[in-house]
Amino acid sequence: QPKLQQRFWTQSPSNRSRLLSLRALIRRVAWAKVQEGSKTVAEISSGLLVLVGVHPEDGTSDLHWITDKTIGIRIFDDENGKMNLAPCSEKEILIISQFTLWGTVRKGYRPSFHRSADPTFARQLYDEFCCYMEANFKGSVKKGSFGKHMMIQAEDDGPVSIWLDSQQRGY
Repeated sequence: QPKLQQRFWTQSPSNRSRLLSLRALIRRVAWAKVQEGSKTVAEISSGLLVLVGVHPEDGTSDLHWITDKTIGIRIFDDENGKMNLAPCSEKEILIISQFTLWGTVRKGYRPSFHRSADPTFARQLYDEFCCYMEANFKGSVKKGSFGKHMMIQAEDDGPVSIWLDSQQRGY
């Protein structure tokens, strides 16, 4: 098990203290596929495409919260057509590391990614996130290639997209 850094309080640009967090964008998909060049790395049928962005101060509690929310999120239709069901064992999850979730355009038009974790730490947390997801989700969990340029294809089902931020849990 990699030893993860503890989070701490920092100053935001507006001089308000805030705790930094792990981010994930969850998309309900009919199918999704990730490729490196012409090689298919992973593909899923009906389930969730989860894009994960790691901050340098993220820790185990952040990834557990995001994983638990992902596994329990009730965004699949029940027999009445109401979003009321969590992903079941027939569903699949595809996890993609995406440092650009921490991008900001506060100054100008060119995005800055200075709030993203360095690749070594981000890979540790990403790998632990994937292992925790595999250990706790009853269905199939697949993942993209960390730190590689990938082509992601997906067909949204809904569309349904949910933003999770481990520090803005009431969002």
